[in-house]
Amino acid sequence: MTTAGRVAGTVALVAVLGAGAYATADAHDVVPGIVTLAPPAPDPAPFPTAPGALPPAVVPRALADLDPQVPPPSSAAVQALVDGLVADPRMGPSAGVVVVDQLTGDVLGAHQPDAGRVPASTAKLLTGVAALAELDPEATLPTRVLALDGDRIALVGGGDVLLSAGVGDPTAVEGRAGMADLARRTADALALRGTTSVRLVVDDTLFSGPAEHPTWDPDYVDMGFTAPITPLMVDLAKLRPGPIAPRAADPSLAAAEIFAARLAEVGITVEGRPTRVTDPADGPELARVESAPLADVTHFFLDTSENTVTEVVARLVAVDAGLPGSFDGGTQAVLRAVGALGVDVSGARLVDASGLAVSSSLSPTLLADVARLTTDPAHPRLRDVATGMPVAGLSGTLGDRFTASPARGLVRAKTGSLPGVTSLAGTLLDAQRRQLVFVVMADQTPGVGQGAARQAVDGFVTALAGCGCR
Repeated sequence: MTTAGRVAGTVALVAVLGAGAYATADAHDVVPGIVTLAPPAPDPAPFPTAPGALPPAVVPRALADLDPQVPPPSSAAVQALVDGLVADPRMGPSAGVVVVDQLTGDVLGAHQPDAGRVPASTAKLLTGVAALAELDPEATLPTRVLALDGDRIALVGGGDVLLSAGVGDPTAVEGRAGMADLARRTADALALRGTTSVRLVVDDTLFSGPAEHPTWDPDYVDMGFTAPITPLMVDLAKLRPGPIAPRAADPSLAAAEIFAARLAEVGITVEGRPTRVTDPADGPELARVESAPLADVTHFFLDTSENTVTEVVARLVAVDAGLPGSFDGGTQAVLRAVGALGVDVSGARLVDASGLAVSSSLSPTLLADVARLTTDPAHPRLRDVATGMPVAGLSGTLGDRFTASPARGLVRAKTGSLPGVTSLAGTLLDAQRRQLVFVVMADQTPGVGQGAARQAVDGFVTALAGCGCR
């Protein structure tokens, strides 16, 4: 064999051996290639179904429709219970009562149902109905910061008086929005402008007129029953923690002082003390925080009977209607909204929206008509009023009443109490599971305190709820 032949043979042998070695390495996935000893890859999983393609879940209703097959109670038996209540000396000489079948509207028992009496906090039912009828129940109330001329910024109140002094809680109604969050967002926006020092003004021009009603007891603010009504407060302007606590004399400026302190904590210097502007502030928005939805705020003031929040919400109804955000504007807007729902308000007198004023006058019939609207299927938005009322023996201002009563859990009602005044208005289920609307109003109760009158009212309601009355 020639030299050239030997060389060619050697090259061929090397190539064959090299190819074999590469194939072996390829099979063991040492080098890239198409040969492998690894098991085959599994088939890919099916493409996931979009969550939005799933049928929506059925949301349970807070209040079911009433069963028309359930028999109503006997009018004679219900009237006998009413007569027994108004004859009770604990009720005093001026009592009005009405009991109505929720489904039909028939009056089952009454005593002076059309005579006006001091409603106390049962007046809050009108404010709740007006708010949810006229405003968007899902709307939130903004607290904003605007950039003004020079180094000025404006803290603008939008009606959230449940602001937290610190960080907000997104699961809460009271304290949903927080001043610490607003300050941090403001500082971030100022950092983009290269600003570290500002002068702070507060804009609470959304509301007008006196902050306290001239007929209110001048000690109400110090006693903690209400705050002066402004559209900007931190923790309802309370000066110390607790359900009943003295309130700040100027809630808006008190809130601005807290905001200035929160700004300092995030590196923004506030020069001087906050001041108030007399005209609405105008400028680009730097930051904002939002309250809980209006429906939740309405629940809050009905359940707790919070006077300040009620007055604020009435003013928001007024502003939405183009009326002044004042006591007069709020009460006018509330009565107008309730009247637009078909309730006869011709004899009604509302001096304030919360019921603190003793010169307001509503009839049991009017309150019963309003309460009946809240479970009327034709007005589904108003059901948040029905579900927001306290539940006997379980929640809110009825949490410590009916605790040992068989009516516990079967009554949803708004309480009302002032010196010499006890009232209760709402719905109950009787022993046949028929829903009844009831209103009790007494505005000349004897003695000191309302404990005895409340016991008389609670006994009547318990008897009504336990009545088969056929």
